[in-house]
Amino acid sequence: DVTGGWYDAGDYGKYVVNGGISVWTLMNLYERTAVMGGDKTAFGDVKDLLPESGNKIPDILDEARWELEFLLRMQVPEGKPNAGLVHHKMHDVDWTALGIGPHESKIKRELHPVSTAATLNLAATAAQAARLFRPFEPAFADRCLKAAEVAWAAAKKNPHLLATAADTKGGGPYEDDHVDDEFYWAAAELWLTTGKPEYKTEVEQSALDKTIDAGGDGVQTLMTWQKVDGLGKISMALAAAKTATAERDRYRQQLLSVADGYAKLADAEGYRMPFGTGKSSEYPWGSNSFVINNALVLALAYDFTKNAKYRDAAVAGLDYLLGRNALGQSYVSGYGERPLTNPHHRFWAHQASAKYPSAPPGALSGGPNSGLQDPYVKAAGLKGCKPQKCFIDHSEAWSANEITINWNAPLVWMA
Repeated sequence: DVTGGWYDAGDYGKYVVNGGISVWTLMNLYERTAVMGGDKTAFGDVKDLLPESGNKIPDILDEARWELEFLLRMQVPEGKPNAGLVHHKMHDVDWTALGIGPHESKIKRELHPVSTAATLNLAATAAQAARLFRPFEPAFADRCLKAAEVAWAAAKKNPHLLATAADTKGGGPYEDDHVDDEFYWAAAELWLTTGKPEYKTEVEQSALDKTIDAGGDGVQTLMTWQKVDGLGKISMALAAAKTATAERDRYRQQLLSVADGYAKLADAEGYRMPFGTGKSSEYPWGSNSFVINNALVLALAYDFTKNAKYRDAAVAGLDYLLGRNALGQSYVSGYGERPLTNPHHRFWAHQASAKYPSAPPGALSGGPNSGLQDPYVKAAGLKGCKPQKCFIDHSEAWSANEITINWNAPLVWMA
């Protein structure tokens, strides 16, 4: 039973490693608000008209739980081969066409093997959930913490179960050859939740603990589904209950050093967004996700310091996404004079099939992509395009105009 959870992107696949960073981002937004003294009423019950509204649990945690329940189901149960490990993904055996609902598709779906990265994503997010759900539903918090510790132990015993880049039939591979960052993130979340010294030791002995990687190749970003040690650092910079002030401040200083770099990028850009042009690919796939995640880091820096330079650079990132760019294009559906209209999506596919709806307000496109990987953008005369102009708002443009949960989650955080 691997029901529930969020469909990942334009397809009907569900992937643990992308679900992990997405659900972490929503829960981190709630935790950041609680720790930094934000407006807690913004995340109360009966705020978002969810089916669960009225259960005396903040709606944003209810929404996170929908994904968490799926992640928990992906864990191999006790007594089975690979017990404690987590399946990497599940999706159709072939790619589904646009304009077909999940209830209409006749394509077989299959569960893919376990992986260390997926197992550590559950360990991290379930540990995070355990401390956030504790005041509202202790039984669910206990269930999450048990699953997290079982996953951690299973990953320690099986540290080299890697998802392959070749597994692309019917879904994305979400391959990851390096899982030291997942171990670091999971240890950090488990330490913050339990206070157990063995997890603290894992954090402190990691080579990732003393430095912070803001990204490379000219394109700077702290976090992607494949690069998650920054998530642990953000959690440790916020969740001070289990960290001494000196330790918390050390992680904050690391994040401030990253934010300083992003603020400089914004100062150097004509449209003032906190994002730099890459070397191997000037604007990579999902370039807008780099902008919005960098804005998130800048917003945290403003929380920590109240220095307006961080706030201004963060807001400039949103300005870029909402239309202050070379195309005058709002990459968010339902917002701006020229909003996103035709994202690559199986269900929000009105352009492909009139019986299906357009995207509702609030969906974020991946945005300009210098790689031009799909046939539609290649045929649209975009070859040689300037980086910010490598975009077209069309449902067939899957390399530039797809939407995904890990791009939309930081938009929620920033909004």
